[in-house]
Amino acid sequence: MNNILALLLCLFSASAFAQQGAVIDEVIARVGSEYILLSDLEEQYALAVSQNNAALPPEARCAMLDQALVGKLLYNQSKLDSIEVGDAEVEQQLNARIDRILSYMGGDINQFEDYYGQSITATKEQFREDLREQLAVDRMRASVVSEVKVTPAEVKNFFAAIPRDSLPYFNSEVEVGELVVHPTANDSTKSAVVARLEALRQQIIDGTITFEEAARQNSTDGSARGGGDLGWTKRGKFVAEFEAAAYNLDPEEISGVVETEFGYHLIKLVGRRGNSIRVSHILLQPEITEADMEKSRSFLDSIAHLIRVDTFDFSYAVKRFGYDKVQSYNNDGRMSNPASGNTFFEIGDLDPDVYFAIDELPVDSISEVMEFRSPTREPLLRVVQLQSRTSPHRATLSQDYAKIQDATRNAKQQESLSDWIESKVGTTFIKIDERYTACPQVQSWLEDSRKITVGNREGKIVTGR
Repeated sequence: MNNILALLLCLFSASAFAQQGAVIDEVIARVGSEYILLSDLEEQYALAVSQNNAALPPEARCAMLDQALVGKLLYNQSKLDSIEVGDAEVEQQLNARIDRILSYMGGDINQFEDYYGQSITATKEQFREDLREQLAVDRMRASVVSEVKVTPAEVKNFFAAIPRDSLPYFNSEVEVGELVVHPTANDSTKSAVVARLEALRQQIIDGTITFEEAARQNSTDGSARGGGDLGWTKRGKFVAEFEAAAYNLDPEEISGVVETEFGYHLIKLVGRRGNSIRVSHILLQPEITEADMEKSRSFLDSIAHLIRVDTFDFSYAVKRFGYDKVQSYNNDGRMSNPASGNTFFEIGDLDPDVYFAIDELPVDSISEVMEFRSPTREPLLRVVQLQSRTSPHRATLSQDYAKIQDATRNAKQQESLSDWIESKVGTTFIKIDERYTACPQVQSWLEDSRKITVGNREGKIVTGR
């Protein structure tokens, strides 16, 4: 858990404090309208030290500053290109990350607040704009490399350029497909949830409880901690049923019960600015009973049998019967390895349940039905198919084409990004503190003296009078 929490500190790191009257921060670089603070660099350095459990070489700060300059250049350009990151998207990401941390803490909010030294609400406020910047940078980077494609000839040439004694050695790997089914609640349970929401709505209208209090006490998603507030957003950010109901409300009006793929909602329109709205909601999700699970289990088992007897193939079954909210659905059921981004798993990368399910399966065979949980903790069922298995080997073009293709694409994307950075450096105002001009990685940012200036400390943030 400690290692996981250390990695999550990339988003939620402790704030530094200083004595009254002391310098607690200063600007060490500027890229366009964006600034890099000394605290940003030192915080990243301290995090890297804690993860490596050892001191880093002196040039580590130089490399980190170079990456920070790239990030600020991308962020500055995202603003010029009007790349938007909506409030609802930021809120959703914040809630997802906090929920992930809480899941490692057993859902203990007190442990979270002790660990970070502040409430969940304060933590979200502290890192909201940092996350918005991160999402904008990712979107801008994707835009820069979006047109990069690789041809089979380029893949072949890339592989041929790797010295024979430098070819990577791959351990035994597998490719795994999954057919996922989403169990649904029975009609009786759904009716009970609807009735509960209707009763809550009446209590709110009668003034027995405020909408915000009702959301905090009843809503089953991460927004409950903020009284159900989903922030300001524009059209296209919510699922169709939710958005249609929200945009038809008057300010302070509360909707009737709205059903979406996420459950059942009450929606309150908090405010409207042109085409943007701010809404709060109360979400209740019907409980999936054991009888509901057993019904879905029997259904999935029958589909698996039809695949085994060649009534239809695995890919067709995924598209016809699979749950379309899992990542693998849009990849013919093939699972992606989050550690590598491709579809190959070493045994150690697999979920233990999946490993034991395929351990003795022949290639193309289907496992028994398994229960698992989604990242949002909803219960799901799946069968998995062992689609390929390789023995340990040194990389070959025939056996590892997909991996080599990914490596070729990544190299070409990096080259494209480097070319883009070089073109923007010449047209963007950049200023770097003189203490870092000796860094080899910074030299490329200093080549155009007309656009890049080197100076002393641009500013300090101080405490006290």
